[in-house]
Amino acid sequence: MTAVSNIGGSVVPTRYWHRLNDGRIQCDLCPRFCKLRDGQRGLCYVRAREGDRVVLTTYGRSSGFAIDPIEKKPLDHFLPGTPVLSFGTAGCNLACRYCQNWDISKAKEFDVLADEASPGRIAEVVVELGCRSVAFTYNDPVIFMEYADDVADACRAVGVKAVAVTAGYITPEPRREFFSHLDAANIDLKGFSEAFYRRLCAGHLEPVLDTIEYACNDTDVWVELTTLVIPEANDSDDEIDAMTTWIAEHVGLDVPLHFTAFHPDFRMLDTPPTPPDALSRAREIATGNGLRYVYTGNVYRPDGQTTTCHRCGAILIGRMGYEITRWGLDAEGNCAACGEPLPGVFEAHPGDWGSRRIPLRLGAVA
Repeated sequence: MTAVSNIGGSVVPTRYWHRLNDGRIQCDLCPRFCKLRDGQRGLCYVRAREGDRVVLTTYGRSSGFAIDPIEKKPLDHFLPGTPVLSFGTAGCNLACRYCQNWDISKAKEFDVLADEASPGRIAEVVVELGCRSVAFTYNDPVIFMEYADDVADACRAVGVKAVAVTAGYITPEPRREFFSHLDAANIDLKGFSEAFYRRLCAGHLEPVLDTIEYACNDTDVWVELTTLVIPEANDSDDEIDAMTTWIAEHVGLDVPLHFTAFHPDFRMLDTPPTPPDALSRAREIATGNGLRYVYTGNVYRPDGQTTTCHRCGAILIGRMGYEITRWGLDAEGNCAACGEPLPGVFEAHPGDWGSRRIPLRLGAVA
């Protein structure tokens, strides 16, 4: 645990905690169950004990805003081609050795929180900019759930959808609250062994699987999954086979799965980048286990970017990177060739945002 000092942002109370007999307070938001004495923060670094309560210390503060293509989250079956206002805060409740946003998620000072915006202000900006959704990303929104929930509600009130990019490391009661505010989520299934989660993420696999099952089977949230394929860590045929078999059996064949390429970062600088053929092999195993929508990312592989009709094989959405090059859906989101529905959230026409990324400042912190 870390002592509280120089905490930035607004401090707001949280609900998921309880007092222990030894005088400490246990945070119950995630499976870490951090036990805090007065003035201590949890491993996430943004939830802290203040007197006889646990508070969120970064409400209303962001490490930055940007307009992104929705496909970058990645979400390929959710409002394709549209812009999304993306933002994150600081901290994380996992400790991944390969974190590719480590400067944000591992920040131990709040200097990274240089932008400031209330939920209402974010909703105003999203409408002004013509974004169809807002995404909580860059670091895991589970740890700033109160802020994310309020932003989602403010955006929904003006017709804008809410998206979470999350590792799914959250306990059942707050999970129900968190997902009730969402329209879509990309859940990061980092590997498919307890040893991987324990050794490389300082976490556990089972809570993530529970979150995936809950989100896919017990909510109306549109869900896609992502696995970063790391050489010699989670890329064996056996592990990919076991993972994709579990997905098919527990959440069905229609949940899109993204295999993305690792590049050396943070504390795994000596691990080589993922060979493109490794992603193609993972995709082959997944489709062999019946998954219908399997994509590859961070590499150029046209077959791994294209959405095809599982019934007739027609191209439904052609892509080159984040650009949509072909559209084969009718106005109801069905295959224009055979009428088979494509699972997802679609509008009558795709957006034309393309691959642009536009950083924004909503309000500099004094």
